[in-house]
Amino acid sequence: MSGKHLSDRELTLLQLYSGCYLSMQPQDFYLKWSVTHEEMARICRCSISTVDRWFLQGRNRRVAEPIYTYRLAEMDFLWESYEQIPKALRRRLCRQQSQQSEN
Repeated sequence: MSGKHLSDRELTLLQLYSGCYLSMQPQDFYLKWSVTHEEMARICRCSISTVDRWFLQGRNRRVAEPIYTYRLAEMDFLWESYEQIPKALRRRLCRQQSQQSEN
């Protein structure tokens, strides 16, 4: 096995991070931000019809999976705090597609 061995620092951060639960329900996100279902689908990386089902009533309604509520919370955090994030860290968080294919 190759790779970097986890030090006490990394193990402590793993323990801290594994206890975190970042989540925002689609309805809460929609109330906070003036977004369309198409924009919400882009944030969640899912289809518009999936987003539409989160807002239905009755038996066709679906609950958003944890990956989607995580992505909504992540976007909420970025929209609220983006300017406070150092530029070097922003570049690491949000690499463009062309940069990703080069690495």
